[in-house]
Amino acid sequence: MNMRRSDRELTDLEDILDVMRKCDVCRIALNDEDGFPYILPLNFGMTCKNGQIELFFHSATEGHKIDLIKNDNRASFEMDCDHTLQYFEDKGYCTFAYESVIGKGHITILEGDDKVTALQELMDHYHTGKHAYFNPAAIPRTTVYKLTVESVTGKRKKKK
Repeated sequence: MNMRRSDRELTDLEDILDVMRKCDVCRIALNDEDGFPYILPLNFGMTCKNGQIELFFHSATEGHKIDLIKNDNRASFEMDCDHTLQYFEDKGYCTFAYESVIGKGHITILEGDDKVTALQELMDHYHTGKHAYFNPAAIPRTTVYKLTVESVTGKRKKKK
């Protein structure tokens, strides 16, 4: 799929990863039983090894999203940051500067050491450089899942 505004497209993986690192929330869309997308804003962690991006999420051990993932593990995602409204009063014109990333892939539920590692990635995303502690008592009552990214695109509209 071609981006309509190719002048705003981010094509370098490092640029895309830089945008993702700045984001606080990742929205995932799952396939609901009624044919409509089910969209959730989630905290996330991420890794990229040899060009393969993996996103990590957590939730309670039961609920609608877990049921949907078990039924159909395909997912799309979106994240955005650096929002700036620009109003040019003399021209009667508004625009918005931003950076965004969208993509898709498949979700797997993690267990054992993979679950613990993913939780640490989540903590590291929000506590950069700190390797923040999390209470291991939360592990048994937490579902942790990984979205393996199969395609990703980024876009940036710079401030004028």
